[in-house]
Amino acid sequence: MAERRYSETHEWLVLEGQSATIGITDFAQAQLGDVVFLELPRVGTHLEAGQAFGAVESVKAASDLYAPMAGTVSAVNDKLSETPELVNQDPFGDGWLIKLDGAGEAPAGLLDEDGYKKFTEGSA
Repeated sequence: MAERRYSETHEWLVLEGQSATIGITDFAQAQLGDVVFLELPRVGTHLEAGQAFGAVESVKAASDLYAPMAGTVSAVNDKLSETPELVNQDPFGDGWLIKLDGAGEAPAGLLDEDGYKKFTEGSA
């Protein structure tokens, strides 16, 4: 099973070969509350690590989404346009946001699960 890595901006990624699946963390969706809309990039968009690639809006707030690594968007979770609440219901499964191709190694600075848990304990 591929290891999930976390950014300090509350995105997660799972690398599988040269492809990465990206979403927001369970912590982030809980802080946002009920997600009502997502703005996501088009397939073919090239992203740099740290670049804003979209936004998530909830009943409480709106927040930018940041690419935890560089790559080209190869897929967007189209289900989210009709059912954005999937991000709340299953943030690590059906609520994924985008897939990137051309991803290499996970960048240094991403956190493992224990590191992310420690990071969020100070934010809760």
